[in-house]
Amino acid sequence: MVLLLIIIYDAARSLILAIATHTKFMSSIQSISLTRQSTARSVGRTYQSFLIMGIVSILMMGGLGTRLAYLQLVEGKQHQERAEQNRTRTIPKQPVRGNIFDRKGRTLATSRLSHAVFVWPNSLSPEQWPAVMKRLGEIVDVPAASLLSRLEKAGYDYPKPLRIARNITRAEATAIEEFRSELPGVEVQAEAVRTYPQGKLASHILGYTGEVDEESLQELQNSGYRLGDIVGQMGVEAAFESQLRGKWGGQKVEVDNTGRVLRVVGDEAATAGKDLHLTLDVDVQKALEKAIGNTKGAMVAIDPNNGAVLGMVSRPDFDPNIFSGRVSEETWKQLQGVDHPFVNRALRGFAPASTFKIVTTVAGIKSGKFPYHTYLDTYPYITAGGIQFWDWNRAGFGPLGYEGAMAHSSDTFFYQIGRGVGGPTLIQWTKNFGFGAKTGIELADEEDPGLVADDAWKRQNIGEGWYEGDTINMSIGQGYLLATPLQVAVMFAVPANGGYRVKPHLLKDDEDSKKWRESLDLSAETVEVLRSGLRSVLTYGTAKTLPLSGLPTIAGKTGTAEDQPRESHAWFGAYAPADKPEIVVVAFAENSGGGGGVVAAPMVRQVLVDYFQNKKKK
Repeated sequence: MVLLLIIIYDAARSLILAIATHTKFMSSIQSISLTRQSTARSVGRTYQSFLIMGIVSILMMGGLGTRLAYLQLVEGKQHQERAEQNRTRTIPKQPVRGNIFDRKGRTLATSRLSHAVFVWPNSLSPEQWPAVMKRLGEIVDVPAASLLSRLEKAGYDYPKPLRIARNITRAEATAIEEFRSELPGVEVQAEAVRTYPQGKLASHILGYTGEVDEESLQELQNSGYRLGDIVGQMGVEAAFESQLRGKWGGQKVEVDNTGRVLRVVGDEAATAGKDLHLTLDVDVQKALEKAIGNTKGAMVAIDPNNGAVLGMVSRPDFDPNIFSGRVSEETWKQLQGVDHPFVNRALRGFAPASTFKIVTTVAGIKSGKFPYHTYLDTYPYITAGGIQFWDWNRAGFGPLGYEGAMAHSSDTFFYQIGRGVGGPTLIQWTKNFGFGAKTGIELADEEDPGLVADDAWKRQNIGEGWYEGDTINMSIGQGYLLATPLQVAVMFAVPANGGYRVKPHLLKDDEDSKKWRESLDLSAETVEVLRSGLRSVLTYGTAKTLPLSGLPTIAGKTGTAEDQPRESHAWFGAYAPADKPEIVVVAFAENSGGGGGVVAAPMVRQVLVDYFQNKKKK
C-alpha cells in the first residue's frame, strides 16, 4: 500500500511540473511579435508536444498505479503466502498407526521406524526437476522416469512434501545427505512403517497397507488423504482404517535458500491410531495354517456360542510385509499370477455339498411333513422330470431315519425331503441359516454373499423357471447354491449352540453371546436330531475312519461337491466337545479331488488336536 501511494504521488508531481513549465513558456511567448509566422507555428507545435507528453505520462503512471493496486489489494495475500512458503515450511507429522493384537494380547501388526524420501514439488521449476530426479534415482535405485511420474501426478505446484520412495536403506539415506547440494528440494524423513511380526500368519484377516493411488484418492481426499498417504488395502487394515490411522500433526519450520531448517516456528503433535484387539487366537490360527499346508482352499474356526472368529486361513497366501517396502511392477505381477493369493477363499462362494444336509433336515422337520421320527426308503436313484438323480454310492442304503441318513450322507433320502417340502420352503430355510447374504463380519467389502437362487433369479439369469430337479439338487448342496466356508461354519454353529444363528465378528469389544446370535426357533427335538446325526458321521458314517484318540467327542459332516470339468471340492465341518461345544472348524479344499472324509476331515482333526492340547497346557 505504501508503494502504491508513492507511485501516485510521483505521477501527480510530474504532472504539476509539466503544467508549470508550460505556463512559464507561454508567458515568454507573449513578448515575441505575433507577426513572425514561422515562430508562431513553432510555438503551436511545442504547445501540442507538451500537452501530448503530459497526457501520456498521466496514462502511463495511471496504468502502473492500477497494476500495482491490483497486485497489492487483490493478489497481495497470495504473494505474501508464496513469499512465506519460500521462508517457512510445514512438515507434516505422520501418526503412528494403531497396533493389532490377538485375543490374548499378542502382536499381529505394529510399526517400526524407517526412512523415506520426500520432495517439495514447488521448490524448483519443472525444468530443474529432471536433473535432480536423475541423480536421486541413481542413489535409491529407482528409475528417474518413475520418480518424475509421481511428481507430475501431484503437480509441480504441490505445496506439501511428497513421498517418492519408502523404506530406503541407511546407506541410501546417508548418500542423500552427502549429495544434498545436488538434490535441492529433496529430503529424508523418518516415518513409521507397518510390520507384521508373525509374517504370513493370518495375512487374509490382517490385510496390508499401501500408498493411496490416484483412483483411491478421488474417494479419500475429502477425508484428508493426500497422494502417497498410507492406507489399509484389505482385511482388518482396511475395515478399521479410520480407527487405526490416527491424526496427522505438523511442524512449521524456517528454512534457508537451500531448504535447510533454521528454526522451529510451531509444532503440533500427531495423535497415534487406536489399538485393536481381535477375537483371533494366534494358537488356533497357527493350527489352521499347519493343517491346510499348501492345499488350495480355506479353513475357518469360530466360537459357536457368539460367532467370534478364532482363526481364518486361505491358500495361497502372501506376506503383508512385502508392501511395507518398495514393490516393483515385476514383483506385483508375480504375486498376482500365483492362483490369486489376495482372494480370501474363506469369504468366496462354492457349492457346499452334503454339509448342507443340516439345512434340509431342519426344513423337513419344521415343515411338518417329515417329523423328527421320519423313516424313508433309500434307492440307487429317484426320477424327476425324466431325469435320474443318483445316490452317491449308486445303490442306496435301505430304510433310514435322519440320523442314519446324515451318517451315511444318503442323497436319495434328502432328495425326498427336499422334493416333499418344495422349493420355496427349502429356499426360505436356506436363507434363515444365513446363506445368500453377507454374514456381517467386518470384512464386508471382501465378502461374497453366495447364492441362493429361486424362480425369479432363474428366469432373470437363465431364462427359465424353477424346476423340481432344482429343488432336488439344492437339497444336497448342489445346483444353484453357493456358500462361503464362513457361512458353512455359521451353519454348523446352529446345532452346536442349540439353535442360534451367530454373527461372525473379528473385533473383541464385546463378548456377550446374546449380542451376536439370533434364534431360529428350533425345538429341542430338532436340535437333538441334528446333533445325533452329526455324531454318527464320525462313529459309523462317512468319517468313521478318522482317528479320534485323545480328543473329546466330535460331531461333524463331510461333503464332496462336483465342479465339472474340474476335480471335485472336499468339505468337512465339525464342532467339539459334542456335549458342550466351544469351537467349530470347517475345512474346504478347492478342486482337490477325493471325498470330504479323506481330504478335509484330517485337516479339521489336526486343528482340534492342537486346540485341545494347547488347552491342557494352560
